[in-house]
Amino acid sequence: MRDELRWIMDEAKKKGVSYGDIRLLEDEIETIDTENGNVQGIGKTFSKGFGIRVIVNGAWGFSSSSKVDKNEMEKVLDEAINIAKASNKIKKEDVILSETEIYEDEFTPDIKIDPFTVGLDKKLNILYEVDKIMSKYNPVKIRRGSLFFNKQKKYFVSTEGSFIVQDRIVSGGGIEAYAISDSGEVQKRSYPTSFGGDYSISGWEFIENLKLVENSDRVAKQSVEILSAKPCPQGNMDIVISSNQMALQIHESIGHPTELDRVFGMEASFAGTSFLTPEKLNNFKLGSKIVNITADATIPHALGGFGYDDEGVKAQRVYLVKDGDFIGYLTSRETAHKVGLKPTGAMRADGWNRIPIIRMTSINLEPGDMTFEDLISGVKDGIYVETNKSWSIDDKRLNFQFGCEIGWEIKDGKLGDMIKNPTYTGITYEFWRSCDGIGNRDLWHVWGLPNCGKGEPQQVMQVSHGAAPARFRNIRVGVTR
Repeated sequence: MRDELRWIMDEAKKKGVSYGDIRLLEDEIETIDTENGNVQGIGKTFSKGFGIRVIVNGAWGFSSSSKVDKNEMEKVLDEAINIAKASNKIKKEDVILSETEIYEDEFTPDIKIDPFTVGLDKKLNILYEVDKIMSKYNPVKIRRGSLFFNKQKKYFVSTEGSFIVQDRIVSGGGIEAYAISDSGEVQKRSYPTSFGGDYSISGWEFIENLKLVENSDRVAKQSVEILSAKPCPQGNMDIVISSNQMALQIHESIGHPTELDRVFGMEASFAGTSFLTPEKLNNFKLGSKIVNITADATIPHALGGFGYDDEGVKAQRVYLVKDGDFIGYLTSRETAHKVGLKPTGAMRADGWNRIPIIRMTSINLEPGDMTFEDLISGVKDGIYVETNKSWSIDDKRLNFQFGCEIGWEIKDGKLGDMIKNPTYTGITYEFWRSCDGIGNRDLWHVWGLPNCGKGEPQQVMQVSHGAAPARFRNIRVGVTR
């Protein structure tokens, strides 16, 4: 297959393309879902195919196929060229790519136990044991567990000379308990976080380290306790936000608005635009002095990590926010050229039949120097919140509201009573400017988020966010509709 991939790129040059690349992807997925002790679904899929991008006369063309042979590659190449020629008739400007280094490399992450070699019974037994423990709590009427495994092999070859092979194995999972009161009130508790749990570029060892069984009793018990908890107070007060909730805060209010295609309006019809317009670059205070946000695809095991993106740009660590100042975007080779930046290696596609678009890598709030006790002790009157339950944010990523599964009052520097349905709201830059405490490296965790949606047709991407608990001053909480 290596010879065929080189051959088709040589053919592309002969046919007059100014740039071309081919991605060949083999993709295997296994999903397991249980509810109330019963298997809800076991899914196994395998996909193989390739996509070819070309630039002809300053315009993009793309085509793909699941039939992998030389004749089909030549047919798809011709289709991509014809699409580029058609696109040329309506283009507003020529596509120009930033320069990048050319690599011939293979990238294989450190995986101890291939999850696809672990028997189904062993996987199910974990979820069955979780369910058995949670079922001891009568108000817990819905008990769910899930496991997810993904194995990929990807080839990237370009007319510039890159030839990159990457392997990737992802493991993840989580559990949920829904408690229902006699009056019909429903409260949810999740572990290790909501919306399917936590994910990592790791093997079966990651599932074992999640300790789903060991945490199932606490999860079920808390879902019941929330039913009788106090309502969230209302007003402006200080707030300490858990690591897993900070992950989504980073995702929605920093990750998306720093995607440069959104800034240029390429995502306006589906996902919106961005308040971080080009004149703000290196000229806008986005957060307080202690806020440092990085895009880092080099973190071992981070779900948003890789060796090279889908343009063959090497994984890297770059600052988006440095000492509170907005200094960087997530870019492609094309968009980086428009603003005079180097490409950050943020172009990825969720399959062989999709063209790459700008996606988050691992977008992280760098750790501070505080313990959890330091964060709490600095609050006289406020709340501590954990685990996302809901969110809303406008198209420019300015005005947001988040709801969490659980919270606690903070009184005179100590955690107090549990509260239910905690919410908080803010304006992105005002919120980040109010940050005056960030947890230390011991509290820092990289959360895997497997379902970030973007693009038309929609693409679902695996990203991640490193975060520790953080403290924010004078935030509006207890928002009601």
